[in-house]
Amino acid sequence: MFVAEQADLEDQSPLDHALAERDRGVVAMVRQAIDHQRFRLAYQPVVRTQTPQRRPAYYEGLIRILDGTGRIIPARDFMATVETQELGRRIDCMALDLALGALKQYPNLRLAVNLSARSLGFPGWTRRLERALGATPGMGERLILEISEDSAMTMPDMVAVFMEEWQPQGVAFALDNFGAGYTAFRHFRECFFDMVKIDPQFIRGIHESSENQVLCAALISVARHFEMFTIAEAVENAQEAAVLTELGVDCMQGYLFAGPSTQPPWMGRKRRSG
Repeated sequence: MFVAEQADLEDQSPLDHALAERDRGVVAMVRQAIDHQRFRLAYQPVVRTQTPQRRPAYYEGLIRILDGTGRIIPARDFMATVETQELGRRIDCMALDLALGALKQYPNLRLAVNLSARSLGFPGWTRRLERALGATPGMGERLILEISEDSAMTMPDMVAVFMEEWQPQGVAFALDNFGAGYTAFRHFRECFFDMVKIDPQFIRGIHESSENQVLCAALISVARHFEMFTIAEAVENAQEAAVLTELGVDCMQGYLFAGPSTQPPWMGRKRRSG
């Protein structure tokens, strides 16, 4: 075994070796965070486009882990490495626990949380959802589950069945990164998402790009045809917001309005970025 492993290491390029070492470090960091319960949600508002002062329609809870020094690590720095592993399922469980806890503590809160489609068949995750919503009637009506387009399209049948089970209980579903893939449209008749979040690649610099304006308008039109609410992600300046408002997007999310904060913004205290 040792000889084979040594041969594999010798066959690796320096770049491959560096990437493998990085991934092992990420996995170790995630395991330690799970073992020591070092998880947080960072809350970011999703604002209504057509309301005065663009009031929040709901908040998205973005999972964060804390490393051994207490630094807040965003999901983009670890999730891609562990998403296909059991660690990815455990992270989704932690995120769901935190979201359900916040919904129980704050009865007026509406909150979205991300998950991988792979977690829909993970018993630990589904048991958490069943137990929490069974114990607190009406809480499902304030929960939004976000599934990325790439993840949803890996197992669309499972996603469709899960949505059919939970939408009657009030749970809403958002298709994240809408437009980033190439296979979503043919599944729209089976997967009735309540809302779609338009991928940032169509939002950035939209005020300077006629192509992005046309593509974004097309995505909004498709969503409207299927009676889906539209959210523009990664809105960073007033010019982008003005174009998106004119195109008729329902809600917007991005640093123009607020960055993610581990301090719940609705509590009115000093915010801590995350």
